[in-house]
Amino acid sequence: MSHPYGAQPEASETPFFRALLVPHRSLGRTGFLVLMATLLAGWMFCGILFLSIGAWPVFGFFGLDVLLVYLAFRLNYRAGRAREEISVSRTALDIRQIAPSGRTREHRFNPFWTRFRISRHDEIGITAMNVEGEGRRVAVGSFLNPDDRESFATAFSRALATAKGR
Repeated sequence: MSHPYGAQPEASETPFFRALLVPHRSLGRTGFLVLMATLLAGWMFCGILFLSIGAWPVFGFFGLDVLLVYLAFRLNYRAGRAREEISVSRTALDIRQIAPSGRTREHRFNPFWTRFRISRHDEIGITAMNVEGEGRRVAVGSFLNPDDRESFATAFSRALATAKGR
C-alpha cells in the first residue's frame, strides 16, 4: 500500500494478520496430462477394436466421453482460480474476494465492531464462516476443505481478538 508523500503507515494501520485462501486442487498439470493421455490411449485402443468389427458409431461415442472429461476438468481448474485475501490490523479488517472470472469484490470492516460467525455440523465440522458487522455479512472460505477451514477459523479468531485488544 503506498502512502502520499512517502509517509509511513501508523502501527495501528499495519496488518498483523494476512491470509490468502485458495481452493485445493488435487490433480496438478502433470497429472492432468497423464490422465488425458491415458484416456486418449484407451479411446484409441477401444475405438480401433470397435471399428474393426464394424461398430463405427461406438468410436465417436468414446471420443465424446474423453471430450466431456476434458471439459469437466477445464471448468474445475477455472473455478480453482478463485482467491480470498484477508488482512487484519488494529483499525481495519479487509476482505478481497477474487472470482474465477477475475471480478473483484472488496469489503472493509472495523474489527472492533465485527463478529466472526462459524456454523458447525457434528460430523462434517465447519460448514460456513461469515464475517458480520455494520449491517453486512460476508461469507469467507466457502471453497476450503474441512481441515483448512478449521485452521483458518482458529487463526482468524485469534487475529480478530487481538485487534479488539482481548
